[in-house]
Amino acid sequence: MKLSDLIRLLSLSAIWGASFLFLRIIAPVIGAMPTAFFRVMFATVGLLILLLAMRVKWDMKGKLGVAMLLGVVNSGIPFVMYSLAAKVLPAGYSAIFNATTPLMGVVIGALFFKDRLNAAKIAGVLFGLAGVAVLTRTGPVALSGDILLGAAACLVATACYGLASFLTKKWISDKGGLDSKLIAFASQLGATALLLPFFAYTAVSSPPASWGNTGVWLALAGLGFICTSLAYILYFRLIADLGPVKSLTVTFLIPPFGVLWGALFLGEQLSMAHAAGGALIGIAVWMVLKPAKAPAARLAAE
Repeated sequence: MKLSDLIRLLSLSAIWGASFLFLRIIAPVIGAMPTAFFRVMFATVGLLILLLAMRVKWDMKGKLGVAMLLGVVNSGIPFVMYSLAAKVLPAGYSAIFNATTPLMGVVIGALFFKDRLNAAKIAGVLFGLAGVAVLTRTGPVALSGDILLGAAACLVATACYGLASFLTKKWISDKGGLDSKLIAFASQLGATALLLPFFAYTAVSSPPASWGNTGVWLALAGLGFICTSLAYILYFRLIADLGPVKSLTVTFLIPPFGVLWGALFLGEQLSMAHAAGGALIGIAVWMVLKPAKAPAARLAAE
């Protein structure tokens, strides 16, 4: 791995880890739905500006509708779930739960897409469940109904991410593909269209007690423009340079940054549960993502 790729990988991990810090600042003040809506709206605007600046050819190849629908699954629903979780969970918790995304992909692939399970993947899922249990039952935050609901919201979000990876392949990749930057923009546009009526209804029927101060809106800008728009550009560059498998190593690096930012800027308490639960989930992700060994006969032939 070149130094420039390593720097991009670490930068992306730090940025996505910071998204949980921003959520923890924003969601308890203005609520989950406004947080999610402004995130996707700012991300859409940011990606539009970037695409115009990069002079990307606007050829959606008839896939605008499915790309927008993909955004509902990949951004709209997960961002609402993480915003709900941020009202009750420390940033570090959400960041660690985010690492279960590949595990959810394994389960969803086996249940709905005829994706084969092997011993390593099954063991990975079990390790991941153990990590979630350690974090929720023995962490520094006292176990309660709200904590369990927050954890469940994170797992719904990661299930959406897992599902979206298969839908992307089925709806877009297997049908001729599409510029990934255009997919990013169309997906955020779809998420914005989904959340707009819900945001408008909640803003009128039950507006937040406060729409926040300058710090909250700066955090919102950072969440939309940096943690979503810029992060997409960095991620797509990594995929182009390293390939999709190596790029997934970002999954390992987001939780440490999420825990670090929460401890530094929000004073969140650290404990052995962070280390133990995070380690179990890290092992689980490694077991799921590690390449399968080539058959002995094939190795001999080579």
